[in-house]
Amino acid sequence: MHRNKVELMGFLGKTPEIRETTSGTKVASFSLCTTERYKDKEGNKKERSEWHNIVAWGKHAELSANYLKKGDPAFIEGRITSRSWDDKDGNKKYITEIVMQDVQFLSNKSSNQPQTTEDDIPSVVDDDLPF
Repeated sequence: MHRNKVELMGFLGKTPEIRETTSGTKVASFSLCTTERYKDKEGNKKERSEWHNIVAWGKHAELSANYLKKGDPAFIEGRITSRSWDDKDGNKKYITEIVMQDVQFLSNKSSNQPQTTEDDIPSVVDDDLPF
């Protein structure tokens, strides 16, 4: 079986922005930065950062908006999706995103932070996307 699964541990690049679809489903989006540390051929320490677009639906969207903010550490599990749309000038735009299926809040700020699972994710069709 082939499975589309991603696990990322990083820091939020921006506080989650929450919106609502026309059908009333909540959706949040934010960026997550991961950093890889390695040594080059000469033995010099290097870092390479990657920015990931994260989308959270339903309960995950609400939890993200309530418990996460820019700079917070988080462990995100999800699946990779790509989509395209035409901008206001008719130009085709593309984006690759991680649809969150599970989150662990890594900050010690609150011991009341809930954990979520894949069962908490609503079924959503592309027509529901508010962006």
